[in-house]
Amino acid sequence: MMCARFAGAGTLVIDHARNPGEKIRISGGGRCNFTNMYAEAKNFLSANPHFCKSALARYTQWDFIELMDRHNIAWHEKTLGQLFCDGSAKQVVAMLVEELQQAGAELWLQTSITSVTQSEQGFTVSLERDGKAQTVTCRNLVLATGGKSIPKMGSTGIAYDIARQFDLPVTETRPALVPFTFSEDRFKPLAGVALPARLSNARTSFDEALLFTHRGLSGPSVLQLSSYWREGETITVNLIPDLPLYDLLREQRQAVGRRDLTTEMSRLLPGRLVDHLAKEFNLKGRLADQSDTALQDLCHKMSNWLLTPSGTEGYRTAEVTLGGIDTDALSSKTMEAKSVPGLYAIGEAVDVTGWLGGFNFQWAWSSGHAAGTAIAKR
Repeated sequence: MMCARFAGAGTLVIDHARNPGEKIRISGGGRCNFTNMYAEAKNFLSANPHFCKSALARYTQWDFIELMDRHNIAWHEKTLGQLFCDGSAKQVVAMLVEELQQAGAELWLQTSITSVTQSEQGFTVSLERDGKAQTVTCRNLVLATGGKSIPKMGSTGIAYDIARQFDLPVTETRPALVPFTFSEDRFKPLAGVALPARLSNARTSFDEALLFTHRGLSGPSVLQLSSYWREGETITVNLIPDLPLYDLLREQRQAVGRRDLTTEMSRLLPGRLVDHLAKEFNLKGRLADQSDTALQDLCHKMSNWLLTPSGTEGYRTAEVTLGGIDTDALSSKTMEAKSVPGLYAIGEAVDVTGWLGGFNFQWAWSSGHAAGTAIAKR
């Protein structure tokens, strides 16, 4: 829809769904985390980390914010620059539909693509609409179908199939921004417990909320790290990133030495988590029984809890797909395939994946603008 808004009259958007922008509608708990105030290239993963810079620079988060303001859609900053609608994500969908229609573009819903072939005019696309076969021809074809994430909404990875059909390479694809799972219901007794934490691996670290679930670990810090994780890797969990635990326990040892260590820990951390850690780290005895060395050892364990996920929840709950159409095959300025004139790829279909927090939407807006404006000039 963003691309069509800039490509203008004569543009047709084809969507298999009953309603437009379904992933926009469900995002952000129904309020759409539509961009991030701090969006820049460092917030994106790609085999070519420089590829996204051109599009992001030419259509920024401030441009989209201006569009929201022009449509009188109220918004607010939540945390870490994340911007959400005050009202409903449906307002963003309605805005994009209105923008594309005003630009002279069309939107066909409940329309499926059955095949794409090259023709003298550009491309021939065979469709099924209202139960009937139909064919359209076009000079330009934009792959804007996203990745494989959340298949229950119809995601199929069709963009990758079409790209390969035209000999465009596709990098390895994986679920990203996805919860970790652990075997044997390891954290089931802790389901629902949340706290600030720092999650790390050998490549990066994130300080955000951690949530224990029936299946394993979730929350922003987990989703962020999942994009950098590989099967079999151990992650490090710091449960006290901003808590001077050693100093606090030493002070309390002087003041209330007869208090149980676990009782004092429960004043600082969720009680159910402390009960779990009491077995994991062998926490026992009174505060007065704890030497400085013992307290230092406890703090080390709390800040360096080593865990090895058995896997992730996969595409079923992944917010995005990591990887995609190889950026080496595309122009970073126009998003056009270098070897196939008139063929473009934008958004999540491309090997550009943003962090959690509105970055993937900003890439959709920016890459859509890049392709749309290029098409309008052809």
